[in-house]
Amino acid sequence: MIATTFGGERHVDDVQLAVSGATRAGKYSRFIEKLSKHLDETKYDIVHAMLPVPRCDVYHPHAGIAVEAVESGHLKHASAVKQALSKVATRLNAGRMKFAAVERELLTGERPPVVLCLSEYIKGVVRKQYDLPEGKLATLFNAVDLRKFDPEGRPGSLKDVRRRLGIGEDRVVALMIAQDFARKGLMEAIEALALVKDERLVLLVVGKQQPDKYQDRARRLKGGDRVVFAGGTKDPWAFYREADFFVLPTRHDPCSLVVLEALAMGVPVISTVFNGACEIMRDGREGFVLKDPGDVALLAVAMSKLMDGDFRAGMSRACLELRPALAYEKHVERLMQIYGSVIEGKA
Repeated sequence: MIATTFGGERHVDDVQLAVSGATRAGKYSRFIEKLSKHLDETKYDIVHAMLPVPRCDVYHPHAGIAVEAVESGHLKHASAVKQALSKVATRLNAGRMKFAAVERELLTGERPPVVLCLSEYIKGVVRKQYDLPEGKLATLFNAVDLRKFDPEGRPGSLKDVRRRLGIGEDRVVALMIAQDFARKGLMEAIEALALVKDERLVLLVVGKQQPDKYQDRARRLKGGDRVVFAGGTKDPWAFYREADFFVLPTRHDPCSLVVLEALAMGVPVISTVFNGACEIMRDGREGFVLKDPGDVALLAVAMSKLMDGDFRAGMSRACLELRPALAYEKHVERLMQIYGSVIEGKA
């Protein structure tokens, strides 16, 4: 692995390219320079890049295509005015513009790499931005640690989340785990909650972001006591285990890992067609896949349907049937197939 810094455990084959610079764009430029020099001096069978670099065999943009981010303004805002302002701000961000320029040169050159797309949704975004041969596009779906996210994996160790947060056992818990409340659709979820007539429904929100404006909105809708903010967590298992269903009406997600974790835990999901993770689901079977993240009324209808315990139980069983398809082993097998085709193409 080659990087400027490393978190967690180091490995004997890690290569650290220390860089300095006053700005993110400056540090990125220094990193590119050092990486190019390193690749001139060291031979690798495959160079697999997680961010735009001038030379690689496989380009794996986890956060999405850099050029699309510049054009879309990150899709996090509901209003057209905020979207326009965000787009202008992005174009004034030297770091993001540098990322986009390097990516464009990489993917429009004579020998573009294979682009690993986290979903068919992201593959469509790549096609919209770049005229690449289909052989240069590959889908590599995210995977879940099934040993960690096993609903029966911690016998006797379940923390009483409901008791700690004051949520009664008779309540139906709709869980949201997110770090970007605006883009993930928290305001829409709160507004939909207010439309659900069944007072048993509680929206449990897990995330470190300040919740003040969302709490205010919930209070104005007279649903403040039905929205519970738990703060951040490093271990979401207990939240999934005590949730009745998961809700994430996101405006843009290449392949949301929290949705896949919820499915692996047997928790039905409500999300949107703008979330690549929903491609493994069937609308109406493991949950609901909404076409419009801003359609609060339709979101409320989906939430209301999941108030039925027997209906939820059937969906939960369908979610658990997806577990084999979410395994790391399947992910690694697919990655090795892609590596094999890349090496064969270089031979």
